[in-house]
Amino acid sequence: MLIAKEKRKKNIAEYILYLWQVEDLLRALKFDPEQIDQNLVARFEVDKDTRKEIADWYQNLALMMEKERITQQGHLQFVLNLIDDLYQFHLQLLGTRKDPQYPALFQLAKPVIEEFKTKSATQEDNDIRFAFQALYSIVLLRLQKKEISTSTQTAMEHISKLIAHLSARYLQFEQGKFEL
Repeated sequence: MLIAKEKRKKNIAEYILYLWQVEDLLRALKFDPEQIDQNLVARFEVDKDTRKEIADWYQNLALMMEKERITQQGHLQFVLNLIDDLYQFHLQLLGTRKDPQYPALFQLAKPVIEEFKTKSATQEDNDIRFAFQALYSIVLLRLQKKEISTSTQTAMEHISKLIAHLSARYLQFEQGKFEL
């Protein structure tokens, strides 16, 4: 909860990837409140009230995942909605000339996103969802300490730069510091 709040304020992409990681952690802990407390809540050195607030946050996420029937796979709807908001913002950035750097970044990332699409079992056309899926796959590979080829790292840099720029602009837009 504390990490998520901070990430949401500063970097929406990191926030989304963090929530996906929390979803996977909750799955790994089989949504067991005792395991969640021991493995997730206990690592925070905070006062009793904050500890309870953190535990409640994890439990609420677990309940949402159960209600949305994504205990085996998938992502929370509010997170997908946030990605869809970013996708709409992405389309607006491409359609205006307010940020000339953004279309150039997208043109560099587009072939990598397309390649990821062809390897993915998912049939959708939301480039930003695919970009996040690609980034998260790299996060998982790093967590598993698996080797990532130089060509994959180079390709992911294009997606990373695109999503970083999109996230920064989106936060500026939310704060009223950027207009379309």
